[in-house]
Amino acid sequence: MTGSKRQPRHHAYTGVPRWIYTLAVLAALVVVLPLVAIVGRVDWANFLPLVTSESAVSALGLSLRTSAASTVLCVVLGVPLAVVLARGRFPFLGLLRSLVLLPLVLPPVVGGIALLYTFGRQGLLGGTTEALGLQVAFSTTAVVLAQTFVALPFLVVSLEGALRTGGHRYEAVAATLGASPGTVFRRVTLPLVLPGLASGAVLSFARSLGEFGATLTFAGSLQGVTRTLPLEIYLQRETDPDAAVALSLVLVAVAVAVVALAYRRPAGAARRGASSGERPTAAAAADGQVT
Repeated sequence: MTGSKRQPRHHAYTGVPRWIYTLAVLAALVVVLPLVAIVGRVDWANFLPLVTSESAVSALGLSLRTSAASTVLCVVLGVPLAVVLARGRFPFLGLLRSLVLLPLVLPPVVGGIALLYTFGRQGLLGGTTEALGLQVAFSTTAVVLAQTFVALPFLVVSLEGALRTGGHRYEAVAATLGASPGTVFRRVTLPLVLPGLASGAVLSFARSLGEFGATLTFAGSLQGVTRTLPLEIYLQRETDPDAAVALSLVLVAVAVAVVALAYRRPAGAARRGASSGERPTAAAAADGQVT
């Protein structure tokens, strides 16, 4: 039996220089160290009483309810908008995209002022809403509108990218088989971009959950009505710093869970798509022909 030479072990090439890792660690520390500092300042002996007080529970519940409502609004309004931006062909499309993405770079307080001068009593639509018996500003509705204003671009950006990168070939097949545009969109396009839609919706929820400036300016800080958890943290910072730190940790924990979910869903969907091949899309195209 002849001995065989051991083949040299080949390591996968990552293409990342070591100094990049050094800078990446520094970047991670910029984000992680402040969060660690919050954990280190928590009064663990009184943590449960601090986060289960009446005002804290009310603020957390309001934040979750309004964030869920604004996320639904983002999906209902953002999906058609993303489709138009990704597939539309008309003048000033670039200008429309810039305006839609403007809340990403605007200070939230500016968004709050803009909403106030739109839906407030003296605002652009204030007279119309009052004539209908609707009080928008400084109400729970104002919280939802403020959150939608700042969170909508996150869903639009995520979904527009997904619409641009996939689905054209399968949509063309479904249309060739006789499917109507509505059927193609419902049975082919939406299933293909579902990971992007889910990611955008989760990120919109996270952004809504952390909204502060626009909410304070447009909705105020009324306990049980407009005082969300970020506003409660801000107020507690002046009167009870330990409560502010404890509530900040709660908000961080919820945000981490939401962001982790946002990045886990697309990966899982991609693995399922790779294992199943093209059969779901082909079936959707065939269904489009029947429909």
